[in-house]
Amino acid sequence: MPVEITWWGHATCTVEDSGVRVLTDPLFARRLAHLRRRRGELPPPEAAVAEAVVVSHLHADHLHLPSLARLAPGTRLIVPRGARQAVPRLGKLTGLRVTEVAPGDEVRVADVVVRAVSARHDGRRLPVGPHRSPALGFVVSGEARTYFAGDTGLFESMADEVGPVDVALLPVGGWGPYLGHGHLDAARAAQALARLAPRSAVPVHYGTYWPIGMDAVRPHEFHAPGEEFVRLAARLAPAVAVHRLAHGESVRPGAVR
Repeated sequence: MPVEITWWGHATCTVEDSGVRVLTDPLFARRLAHLRRRRGELPPPEAAVAEAVVVSHLHADHLHLPSLARLAPGTRLIVPRGARQAVPRLGKLTGLRVTEVAPGDEVRVADVVVRAVSARHDGRRLPVGPHRSPALGFVVSGEARTYFAGDTGLFESMADEVGPVDVALLPVGGWGPYLGHGHLDAARAAQALARLAPRSAVPVHYGTYWPIGMDAVRPHEFHAPGEEFVRLAARLAPAVAVHRLAHGESVRPGAVR
């Protein structure tokens, strides 16, 4: 089987294709500011082993410096254009080969090509300040084509910009009781799935982190998005095989087109 997907929790996945491991938005922390990991064990050390790492945007739960510091020297780190200026501490990760990209840029890593695509999300490091860096998604192309959406809202040109893909890793929730602008909930993720029409999909970005002290506030937003996405996807995109993974679980989706 040409591609294997492992979900480590939140937006952190390993995409293994053509003997190349691509890690997405690594977050290996038990706690991040007001967020606490509530489901799934912390990823094991081998989760940090990858030939390339993609970072979709600069929010601290996606560009997490302590997690990036666990990467082996020589790892290719692909980040949005302007990230080094917006996050100066990136420059202290001297063992990594940092490449900044914008939508349309491609980076070859051995036998796979990583292409950056647009996302609709606030890509800034902080809630205030200049918008120096775009939010991105990525398409990893080897024997299969795998779309990692990062954080994004639904937008009209999504399918055209992403192009044909075999597997879609789609965010279906968040880390708090309310999703703001620039996110997919389960319903919008199912609409995106219908537009993208991949062979397979894996829901991510839900059911991992939750604000401390808010267990009783809309708890269904923590527990339910994965199951809700499976249900809605069956109605809106019945031809797509949806794999709802447990933390640390892997899947080898069906054969490519």
